[in-house]
Amino acid sequence: MTFPFHSIDSAPEAARPLLEGAQKTLGFVPNLYAGLSTAPQALDAYLTLGDIFAKTSFTPAEQQVILLNVSVENNCTYCVAAHSVIAKQMVKVDESVVNSIREQKTIDDSRLEALAQFTQAVVQDRGFVNTVALNNFIDAGFTQQQVLEVILGVSMKTLSNYSNHVLQTPTDEQFVTEAWSKKE
Repeated sequence: MTFPFHSIDSAPEAARPLLEGAQKTLGFVPNLYAGLSTAPQALDAYLTLGDIFAKTSFTPAEQQVILLNVSVENNCTYCVAAHSVIAKQMVKVDESVVNSIREQKTIDDSRLEALAQFTQAVVQDRGFVNTVALNNFIDAGFTQQQVLEVILGVSMKTLSNYSNHVLQTPTDEQFVTEAWSKKE
């Protein structure tokens, strides 16, 4: 089955303002948004979760560590490419951190590594995180609030990752420089 990737004009009426907002803010409509617009509520949910996640206590760099790790764990080639560009170019996350996540290697920064490990545990264990993983996260200086904020980020990214799998979303030209595939 092939899913449509809507333009602003072809999208369902309820999705058009959301796509127009993306065009205005980003200068283009990402293929993810174009695909999600088939179900305007799904697009709205993703954008709303993104706005809420941006307000968490995590720094923009920490947010990208979470979103990239979820995308790598879920093997989402689209989101890994997109968040690699966002992390490196917009948020200015150190390239070595981004590359470590993409290559599934240890991050040199111990705090970011603890964040990455906890995020991976949440995804891999479907929320049934063991006490060791939870304690390691807290011992690295994170809070109980941030435990739940990681779950928020995982929820947001899982929505887009799974949607991209079903939609078979092509990587936007703006992200192809960071094309990625999971190492087995």
